[in-house]
Amino acid sequence: MSEPFYTARAVVGKVDGIHRRATLQDGTEIDFGVHGPIKSHFRLDHESDRPLPVDYIVAATAG
Repeated sequence: MSEPFYTARAVVGKVDGIHRRATLQDGTEIDFGVHGPIKSHFRLDHESDRPLPVDYIVAATAG
């Protein structure tokens, strides 16, 4: 196996409830949580809609 050519450095922390914030090495902050059917399934009606972490993965892959 070859050596990695890139290592992502990020810190993920809890803001409140299921709201999480990732801070990338360059200082960019990204908020995520839950929305839509997942939010309904877990009865999280009091939580604000935020993208799921997988939403960012899908967007990055499609981009």
